[in-house]
Amino acid sequence: MIIIKRPIISEKSIKLADQHLYTFEVDKNATKKQIAKVVAGKFNVKVLNVKTINVKGEIKQQKRVRGFYKTNSFKKAIVETAKNQKIAIFETPKEEVTVTTAEGEPQVLKEKKDILRRTKVRVEKGATGATPTTQRKVIPT
Repeated sequence: MIIIKRPIISEKSIKLADQHLYTFEVDKNATKKQIAKVVAGKFNVKVLNVKTINVKGEIKQQKRVRGFYKTNSFKKAIVETAKNQKIAIFETPKEEVTVTTAEGEPQVLKEKKDILRRTKVRVEKGATGATPTTQRKVIPT
């Protein structure tokens, strides 16, 4: 039986990951002890607490046709780990990029990545001296 189906990565779960709470979609018949054992074995962390939630399926309306459909219900588990341990799936990488201008001057830029792993960078043209250069600047969020 597959106990952990997938990690749930959303804005709320990323904020919870800063507090060492990680969210997973699990099998409907899985118990808290089974979930704790699998997470501890798979990610090499010490599990302190497990909270489970049964999420009901929603009834939604189709846009173009007069019809309704129901989404599937699932079970969600929020796993708390020890303070010094992290699960790498929920961490966002921070990168530094070195860009050289037309004059050959290196510049180090820190790029931020949002939840969907897209880079927040803008290309901006500026004039330094007589020749215009193209530089990458980070957009503050």
